[in-house]
Amino acid sequence: MDKMADSSSNFSLLLYLEELNNEELNKFKLLLNENMEPGHCQMPWTALKAASPRQLANLINKCYPGKQAWNVILGLFAKLNLKDLCERVKVDTNWTDTMGPEVAEAGEMQEAEMSARTEYRRRIKEKFQILNKNSLLGEPSDFHHGASKDEQKLLECLFDVKVKGGEPLRTVVLRGAAGVGKTALMRKAMLHWADGGLYQHKFTYVFYLGGKEISQVKEKSFAQLISKDWPSTEIPIEKILSQPSNLLFIIDSFDELNFAFEEPAFALCSDWTQEHPVSFLISSLLRKVMLPESSLLVTVRLTASNRLQRLFSPRLLKNQCYVDLKGMCQDERKEYIYHFFEDKTWATDVFNSIRSNERLFNMCHVPMVCRLICTCLKQQIEKNDDIMMVCQTTTSVFVCCIFSLFSLGEKYISNLPNKAQLRSMCYLAAKGVWTMTHVLYKNDFRKHGLTTCDISVFLDMNVLQKDTDHENCYVFTHLHIQEFFAAMFYLLKSAWRDREHSSQSFEDLKLLLEGNSDYDPHLTQLKYFLFGLLNEDLLKQLELILKCNISLKIKQEILQWVKGLENRDTFPSQIVFLDLFHYLYETQDEAFVVQAMENFSKLVIHIFMEVHLRVSSFCLKHCRCLETFKLIIAIVNSNPAAETRQMDDQITHWLQNLFSVLNSNERLTELDLCNSNLDGLIMKTFCQELRHPNCKLQKLLLKFVAFPDDYQDIFSFLTYKQTLMHLDLKGSYITDNGVKSLCEALKHPECKLQHLGLESCSLTATCCADIAKALVKSQSLVFLNLSSNNLLDDGMMMLCEALGHPECYLQRLVLQNCGFTEVSCEDLSLVLLRNKRLTHLCLADNSVGDSGVKFLSTALAYSECTLQSLVLRRCHFTTISIEYLSTSLLCNESLIHLDLGSNSLHDDGLNFVCNVLQKPTCNLQELELMGCVLSTECCPDLVSAILNSPNLLSLDLGYNDLQDEGVKILCEALRDPNCNIQRLGLEYCSLTSVCCQDLSSALVSNQKLIKINLTQNTLGREGIRTLCEVLTCPECKLQVLGLCKDAFDKESQKLLEAVAVSNPNLAIMPFYSNYNEYGSWWRSL
Repeated sequence: MDKMADSSSNFSLLLYLEELNNEELNKFKLLLNENMEPGHCQMPWTALKAASPRQLANLINKCYPGKQAWNVILGLFAKLNLKDLCERVKVDTNWTDTMGPEVAEAGEMQEAEMSARTEYRRRIKEKFQILNKNSLLGEPSDFHHGASKDEQKLLECLFDVKVKGGEPLRTVVLRGAAGVGKTALMRKAMLHWADGGLYQHKFTYVFYLGGKEISQVKEKSFAQLISKDWPSTEIPIEKILSQPSNLLFIIDSFDELNFAFEEPAFALCSDWTQEHPVSFLISSLLRKVMLPESSLLVTVRLTASNRLQRLFSPRLLKNQCYVDLKGMCQDERKEYIYHFFEDKTWATDVFNSIRSNERLFNMCHVPMVCRLICTCLKQQIEKNDDIMMVCQTTTSVFVCCIFSLFSLGEKYISNLPNKAQLRSMCYLAAKGVWTMTHVLYKNDFRKHGLTTCDISVFLDMNVLQKDTDHENCYVFTHLHIQEFFAAMFYLLKSAWRDREHSSQSFEDLKLLLEGNSDYDPHLTQLKYFLFGLLNEDLLKQLELILKCNISLKIKQEILQWVKGLENRDTFPSQIVFLDLFHYLYETQDEAFVVQAMENFSKLVIHIFMEVHLRVSSFCLKHCRCLETFKLIIAIVNSNPAAETRQMDDQITHWLQNLFSVLNSNERLTELDLCNSNLDGLIMKTFCQELRHPNCKLQKLLLKFVAFPDDYQDIFSFLTYKQTLMHLDLKGSYITDNGVKSLCEALKHPECKLQHLGLESCSLTATCCADIAKALVKSQSLVFLNLSSNNLLDDGMMMLCEALGHPECYLQRLVLQNCGFTEVSCEDLSLVLLRNKRLTHLCLADNSVGDSGVKFLSTALAYSECTLQSLVLRRCHFTTISIEYLSTSLLCNESLIHLDLGSNSLHDDGLNFVCNVLQKPTCNLQELELMGCVLSTECCPDLVSAILNSPNLLSLDLGYNDLQDEGVKILCEALRDPNCNIQRLGLEYCSLTSVCCQDLSSALVSNQKLIKINLTQNTLGREGIRTLCEVLTCPECKLQVLGLCKDAFDKESQKLLEAVAVSNPNLAIMPFYSNYNEYGSWWRSL
């Protein structure tokens, strides 16, 4: 019995010692030597140092018999911080407390398990050493294929990451382009695990599931599926699966799984012993229904990652990590190209040509693609072709690549496919790209009339390659080759109307064109090739290669689709336009682009890479009907200095083409460059095009723009562009020199600017001296916004001096949040008396207080004051100020708009205002009282004011606690024929469905009310139903209803949508209370 126990203990110790890597084993030996206890037999250091794991287990058992050995092991594992092994030792050593027949059985079982694991590792090493082969086209022997050392290191520590809540990471998704080395890395991972160098303390077993292989399996249990490499031992695979937390499953090439993954959740299986269709098993594993405690490492192509992600629930996404395999970096690509060409002059020419096309250069991060492109460009050089021209588009390069592939075959002339073979292959290519299934089986070929001999034609030409590891599996040489053939399908389709194939969704050209790169990235390169093949010269080359005619009937169909974008109900996004420009650039057909762009009156483009600038400039130079243009330029030049110098001429040329829209579109009146990074070169080119006599620009938006630090006279364009009347610089940092340049331009007699926005431009009191001088000199400027600049009282003093000057023509002035106090209000009151042109003044968000309001009210009471609109929102005054204002309103004949929002008026203060409104001398038409701490109690006063004021047309009561009872009282006034209210704001007034009957009644009775805002009230489904019943009545004259449809349930949304259909004169839209320079929410419509 003792002998059996010792034997069993030896095997148990060995099981753990074998999991230590070399570094850990050496540290273990050192600690064991240092912690040798007196009284125990001593282990000589020479013997200990040289001991294998098996010899070490024997030594420990000899010196520390029985449970002592486990105590030693446990202590040393703790010192080595091997927590997982410590926990397992604690569990496994429970058997040593009892000595009986079961001990022998347990020892035998552990010995058998260790033997099975050793044999499994041996088989894995043997299998994956064979699988590590070179690709079809071969790679240079001293060039790596796949992940860099950094990426391998990252892979090693991936499962060390903890997700939120401290839970262990259970799923890692490794994404990368086709051919970048995902499978190679997974095979290395299997080898490293089998060698003991990877995941030793995390996973007892690692199982590899390849996409191609398992796609060919019909039905099995999961245990059967993974047991193909399991040795025939006494340890069944089921025992291994009973401990899932120690298992890692590598699912390699998810995109090669020929499964729909449409199984509903209830159909998934958790029992790994039952037989099911393999698609169910894999879906159950991925969705953590089967073996949820196990870990997964999944590889997938970037283009198919969205498809994989859709499988996961939000709960599962929390326990996942996504890692992108980048392939060769820029320097490695350059090194690769220079390694490929013996002639360094050729290498330099090829590198520069590829580098000039950003998309082509990005393709080269995959070694196999880089070699394919280098091979075809070498042939072009040998033929003395201009490779810079070849590299203009990816399509022209891949037409050459097709020629290169065909010429690699020994029977180039005799083995060309006939047209029927070519059509069938292109059909399979297109279907595969659409469905993201890239493995072809003999059955697929057979369905489309392709025989074994036909397949050999494409094999000989290196279009297809046979998978040597899996029988009957074929793939295209590379995904880009498949995408090229898929593009040819649409050209061949028009002449293939009578084929027997049933109509599939992927055959619909319009469906292909409608997809965008964000949602359908797997279709993007296919569309590049499709548009590229519309180039007649390239198509002729392809016809010569393939020895067949290809129709261009599809060209007109694509042209009509492009033209139709302008006439859509929903304006296309900047993503749609940028995608379109890429595709049009690929044609290199200027006549086609002219036709495509001729009808666009509005465009939105975001340029944040050089390639975007290149393609946009190519297309925009052909625009002729633009009226408004929104352009964001955010290019950050990351090229080395030498390359930057080489690119400068090209970039200048592209910028000239880009901004040529200013002079080639005579109807272009508005340009929006908001959020752009305008460096010196961009500004120089932009200003040059602004000078062109054909440029008729009237409105220029430069909000949140970064200007060049060293650009002189940045605003000098204002002096020679007399059509420009509106300039908005909100949020852009204007230096002191910039302000000087701007003000010098404003003073120039040729500057005709009328509207200037300088909100949040970091202006200070110092800047006000220049601005004040400009206000006196400029005879055109009528609107100025200086909001959110720290002007303070000192700056205001200088401005007020200019505003009071008889030569100041300013009419509207916005000074929101400028940091001044009641001190400035005395100067402002003098301005109101002296300036007969100033009609709009906004003082919101300044500490005006009661003293400041008193100064302003005194001025308002004089007949000399001609102010029409005064905004005092959030000016920190109280009811005392309302008395001052009420008195002045009785005397003022010009003021028609008053905003008192977000001040503590309370019901008592409002009573003063309501009394004044009823006086015949009060001319106020628009009153804004948002957030004035009003309640239901004030509503009777409001009713009196509404019914007795012949002038009051607009009333905003939003953000006051009026409640249903208050609205009921207001509705009495709205139903009265003497009510003249046209616009009513009731946003966030604590309203419910109870008030909707009163509102409905008022809407039917009142023929003058055309706009009402009810957003952010809990009206409920019943309230919406009540309102909708009257909104379609002919008696209801409402034109604008403020409601956020998304805030209601689906049934309420349907009711509102039905109203929008039956009453096209009514606009239902959400409104927000944010103040803007134009006034209330209804002013912006």
